[in-house]
Amino acid sequence: MQKFGDFKLPSFFNYPPYFTLQPVRETRMKQKQLWKELILDYCRTQKIFIINLEDDFPLFSNPAIERSLSYEAREAFMISLVAEGRAEWMDKERRKCLILWHRIQEWADIIHRFAKDNGLEDSVMTVEELRTGVESRGTELHGIDHMVLMRALKLLESKGKLKIFKGTSTDDEGVKFSA
Repeated sequence: MQKFGDFKLPSFFNYPPYFTLQPVRETRMKQKQLWKELILDYCRTQKIFIINLEDDFPLFSNPAIERSLSYEAREAFMISLVAEGRAEWMDKERRKCLILWHRIQEWADIIHRFAKDNGLEDSVMTVEELRTGVESRGTELHGIDHMVLMRALKLLESKGKLKIFKGTSTDDEGVKFSA
């Protein structure tokens, strides 16, 4: 089995036809599903939040079998992820995609659970501490994309579970978790 670091690639990654969009509808549906799962799993384990379709993304080529996904195939797989709410286009040209291996509501639930599990009710911490601080080490929150984090925090704020404090820069934004 081929690997990228400690990430194990599925067997289809070594099957050349899966690097070409399949013409038969049922086969293409299966192909899209396999690629969506692979992209989400890889991004989750590697903590990748943004894919630029024009960049060399490791999954988009397999030198061992001398195959690469066409731009059309890359875009088709991203469109499928967007349709399922697992990604969002970041630009009008549809070149950059925000990958949501957890949807924003799921991230909000993870943050809320993190606050409860760590006794942070009625506590204040900076957004940056939440992303990169000692408390978040070893959790899914550690290294979370700032934009994703802020959207999840705003969702929690709208539900009355925390208050966001604006600073003069992104380094001093803060949150106070509700009891």
